[in-house]
Amino acid sequence: MTNSTQNPTPEELRYFIALWSAPKIGPGIIKSIIAYSGSAKRFFELPKGKAAKTPRVGEKLLELKNQESSLLKKADELLNESQKKGFQILTSLHSNFPQRLKSQEDSPALLFTQGNADFNVDRTVGIVGTRSATAYGKASTKKIIEDLAIYQPTIISGLAYGIDIEAHRAAIQANIPTLAIMGSPIGQIYPSVHKKTAMDLMETGAIVSEYAPESKMTPGNFPARNRIIAGLSDALIVVEAAEKGGALITAEIAFSYDKEVFAVPGNLQSAYSEGCNKLIKKMKASIYTGPNDIAEALFWSKPGESKITKPSLDLSERPTDEVKILKLLMEKQEAEIDQISLLTDIPLGQLSAKLLSLEFEGIVKSLPGKKYKLLS
Repeated sequence: MTNSTQNPTPEELRYFIALWSAPKIGPGIIKSIIAYSGSAKRFFELPKGKAAKTPRVGEKLLELKNQESSLLKKADELLNESQKKGFQILTSLHSNFPQRLKSQEDSPALLFTQGNADFNVDRTVGIVGTRSATAYGKASTKKIIEDLAIYQPTIISGLAYGIDIEAHRAAIQANIPTLAIMGSPIGQIYPSVHKKTAMDLMETGAIVSEYAPESKMTPGNFPARNRIIAGLSDALIVVEAAEKGGALITAEIAFSYDKEVFAVPGNLQSAYSEGCNKLIKKMKASIYTGPNDIAEALFWSKPGESKITKPSLDLSERPTDEVKILKLLMEKQEAEIDQISLLTDIPLGQLSAKLLSLEFEGIVKSLPGKKYKLLS
């Protein structure tokens, strides 16, 4: 993946970090401020009247303009600490910031990283699962990564007990990069028993956190980091999962991001297969049977093979109603079922059946909010 974005100047970086470190400023507001003002520095220079017109910025948030000196001091301290401790601060202004995250509205505007990873490689696969992995789950994780190694994807996971740590270790053994997305602050490996694996993976991969060093680690950090795992992954594989838990949260997020989601089917008697089987039943994940599932879904080719291209969609022999639906989705990329019905003049009951048929063919995909998207 390529990106022509220029890196921020030292001064731009200071102001961006200052804005990021302000209380009550989330990534969505930062993006609004940058889009409206042109830069974080420019926001602090704007007259209050003009700054108040920034979308999503209320009067209370304008008070941070009066905190410019203290916020810049925080930024300088953070920059000095990053240099001293050997981690990098990546903002959405950097050319090497993960481009996959930029399309997600809730993605972080700033990440802390340590290691040697390329965040914009062509192929990524996320692997998640229960912290209480069984022998079957561990063996499946190892086999999945061994089989995928020929495609050289970067493996994304969360450094947690169970499936996560098995995924990182298997990636290291297979000599493919892996990213550990942490719910703990940068520099604080959690759980601490995984520190050696974290150090090993930094040779070609990286540890990643959206939490500053010395910040407080809270239980809410871990569900939040799941959106980063989902956002960075072209495909997500759930190996083992109970009926409720972090792995299912990650799968739901990946599904909402329109990522390819796979689940390893398991023993009906195992509590740690309930989540995977449920995802498959609800059609929020495809069954994972082997590496070809990923390669076919993402149009990957092995080294030496001809590059696989998406087949063109032939409308010539399709029924009139299907042609109407497909042409509309070609034009709009995605649309709600009510909108499709209105614009194609196809009754909802009839339309639902046709969309389901097209989904079974792998031509369209249902999205959250009763939306549909063309795949071919």
